[in-house]
Amino acid sequence: MAKMIATREAYGRALASLGDANPNVVALDADLSASTKTVEFAKRHPERFIQMGIAEQDMIGTAAGLAASGKIAFASTFAVFASGRAFDQVRNAVCYSRLNVKICATHAGLTVGEDGASHQSVEDMALMRAIPNMTVIVPSDAVQTAWAVNAAAALDGPVYMRLGRAPVPAIYEEGRKFAIGKAETLRAGEDVAIVACGIMVSRAMAAAEALAEEGVSARVLDMPTIKPLDRDAVLCAAAETGAIVTAEEHSIIGGLGGAVCEAVCESCPAPVVRVGVRDQFGKSGKPDEVLAAYGLTVADIVSAGRRAVSMKNA
Repeated sequence: MAKMIATREAYGRALASLGDANPNVVALDADLSASTKTVEFAKRHPERFIQMGIAEQDMIGTAAGLAASGKIAFASTFAVFASGRAFDQVRNAVCYSRLNVKICATHAGLTVGEDGASHQSVEDMALMRAIPNMTVIVPSDAVQTAWAVNAAAALDGPVYMRLGRAPVPAIYEEGRKFAIGKAETLRAGEDVAIVACGIMVSRAMAAAEALAEEGVSARVLDMPTIKPLDRDAVLCAAAETGAIVTAEEHSIIGGLGGAVCEAVCESCPAPVVRVGVRDQFGKSGKPDEVLAAYGLTVADIVSAGRRAVSMKNA
C-alpha cells in the first residue's frame, strides 16, 4: 500500500522544487511555515522567502506588490486566515488587478480536527469562488498536488489552492497530465455519478465499490478545479447517468455542490444530492470522528447514491 501523505507536505516539496527550476518564484508565509511546509522553500531559497509574521493581510498585500513587479508569488497560511482575515486584500489587491499571486492555504476543512470551529474553514471555497478572476483548485492526493503547484505557477493570474493537514491515500501515479479546469474520470458508471474533490475523492471511490456490490453502477469524477468548473464533464454525467452526488469537505453552500447544482439546473436538470457540511460550524475532535459527525463518510456517500438513484426513478 502506498504511503499516506498530506497534501500540505506535497505542496512544500513541490514549491521547493519549483523554486529550484524557476528563479522568478518567491514565497511568503504568515508565521506558519513549519505547518504549511513552506519551510522547505525557505531552506533552499532563503533570499526569495519572506516570513511576514502573524500578519496575513500584509502578506497578501506584499505578495500583490511582488507580483506587480513581475514575480510569481506563492503566499501561504491556514485556509481560515487566507480566505477570511485577508479577504479584502485578496479581492482588491490581488484579484481586481488580476495579479500573479498563488494563495496556497493549508489546514482546510474539518480535518484540522482538535483545533475546532475557529480554525476549521468550511466556507473558504465559496468565498474564493465568488471573486472574479480567481481560480480555485482542491487537489485530492500528493501527486496531484505537485501537478497543481506547477500548473498554478504556469497560469497567469490569481489562484487559491486548498490543502489539508491530514494524510490522504494515493490516487494517482506519476506520468499523467493535469490541466486546470478539467475533471478526471476515475471510474466508469451508468446509474449515478459521484463528483468529489480533495479528501473526499478516495471516499467516493470506496463508496462506488460498495454501491457496485448492491448492483448500482457509479461513475466517479475527481473535480480538482472548482473554478473554472469542468461543466462539460458534469453535464455529460448528468445526461448519461441521470443522477449526481457531490462530496466535499466544505459547506454544501457555495462550494463544489453549489457549482455542480448551478451547472446542472441551467443546462441538464437531474437530481443532485450533496454530501458536505450542512450550514454548520465545525467542532473539535479527531479528524475521522468529526467527519463522521458531519456526515462525510463512505457510508454517507453510499446513502446519497441510493437516494439520487431513487429520485431519478421516482
